[in-house]
Amino acid sequence: MFIETPKKVIGKNNQEVYTFLTDLSNFEKLMPETIDKFELINENIFLFALKGMPEIVLERKSQLEYSQLVLGAASDKLPFKLTADLVSIGANETEVSLKFDGSFNAMMAMMIKTPITNFMNTLSDNLSKI
Repeated sequence: MFIETPKKVIGKNNQEVYTFLTDLSNFEKLMPETIDKFELINENIFLFALKGMPEIVLERKSQLEYSQLVLGAASDKLPFKLTADLVSIGANETEVSLKFDGSFNAMMAMMIKTPITNFMNTLSDNLSKI
């Protein structure tokens, strides 16, 4: 299952956006209002839970300086990656797109597609407000 948010232009340079995203504690600021729990486990791992949903643990998988951050599920039960791609489009503007890529059976994909899409759009919308 692949979901990509519309690209958002953020009024900060790509270095500032990258620095914000690579400090995983900042993801708490991007979460939907329905967040029930957020905990930074270490500099590379955090967990969160939205109301009515199970806890999800994300860990830093890779990063390319000032252009990309890849987070992934810390568990193999629901394997997925969340990628933030950053493109500098000016001295103080960065275009950001978020991508979700997961391996799920058809039934699971059907059940989670809408909530994941809404979650990704909220992250993207909140990122444009940093």
